[in-house]
Amino acid sequence: MTYESHHDPAELDALAANFTVLPNPNKASDAKRADIIDKPAFGQVFSDSMAHMTWTKGEGWGDRRIEPYAPLKLDPGASVLHYAQEIFEGLKAYRHADGSTWLFRPDANAERFQNSAERLYLPQLPVDDFLGSVAALIKEDRAWVPSRREYTLYMRPFMFASEPFLGVRAPEEVDYCVIASPSGPYFTGGLKPVSIWVEDQFFRTGPGGTGYAKCGGNYAASLLGEYRGIAQGCEQVCFVDAATKTYLEELGGMNMMIVHKDGHVETPSLNGNILPGVTRRSLIQLMADEGRDVVETMIELDQLLEDIKSGEVTEVFACGTAAIITPIGRFKSDKFDIEVNGGKPGELTTKLREQLLGIQMGEIEDPHNWMWKVC
Repeated sequence: MTYESHHDPAELDALAANFTVLPNPNKASDAKRADIIDKPAFGQVFSDSMAHMTWTKGEGWGDRRIEPYAPLKLDPGASVLHYAQEIFEGLKAYRHADGSTWLFRPDANAERFQNSAERLYLPQLPVDDFLGSVAALIKEDRAWVPSRREYTLYMRPFMFASEPFLGVRAPEEVDYCVIASPSGPYFTGGLKPVSIWVEDQFFRTGPGGTGYAKCGGNYAASLLGEYRGIAQGCEQVCFVDAATKTYLEELGGMNMMIVHKDGHVETPSLNGNILPGVTRRSLIQLMADEGRDVVETMIELDQLLEDIKSGEVTEVFACGTAAIITPIGRFKSDKFDIEVNGGKPGELTTKLREQLLGIQMGEIEDPHNWMWKVC
């Protein structure tokens, strides 16, 4: 059974029609595309086309087009290369059982993209252009959307200051693009708990910083901590707050949730240091639907470790667009090494993952009208 959205597909059709589709003589063959989709590597292969727009001071947004995927022509003096003035988003296109293609809460990504632009002092992209660019690219490259469960076409909108200028100021020329990458599960091997390195020496952001914006600098800042963890046998890193080194914030690219034995769930507050995840927001709503108490609060690391040891905390999981939900089975640092739930996925973790994935794949009802049909 498939479930229809309350969103009118004609709305996305009209927005996508604002983008001119340019000829593409070098599309992948059906056989090559099928081979790529069958065994995709996350973020390593890309579809035939890309969306592209430009912004200039005094003229605003224009030149909306879908063009062949190709290297960008960028002046060596382009501002982004020197001052990192750029932002990005991540969302997925899903193939439902009837062959139709859908997006999950693209309006929420469009809103967050505007918030990120404001923080990096970039021009805000109208929501209609965000939605139209993503929809137009999916329509053109619909054949790249995988049909296997948990396989999707990952969409990557991004914006950057492109003018050649060696000076720190508001940009006068900006490029906006959307590229698409067919992707399988973010973590291979099924629902396998990951080990987390708790980093308390290097930080991805701080009070008043860019933590809530989805910009590349945050992720670059997380790499040193992540690879310190990898050297210690961990797959991911979780950062404590830079101000006090007391509170857990988020992983390098995911939010975190903690399940207590009485059923209530805690997640770090949106205090400006962490990204307001669309998956995080959706899971909070799904848990509220069933009457579960979800508390957004400051989570003290020492207390969490004690609560795991005592059995007060029964599950911990990470969540984000790419990975959906990933159970956390271990926390490690120079000072401790502690297992969560015997290193096994928890009951709520598994249930929520299947519920959210079921909505995204059109297998169960979408009570909050999150899914948008594209084609």
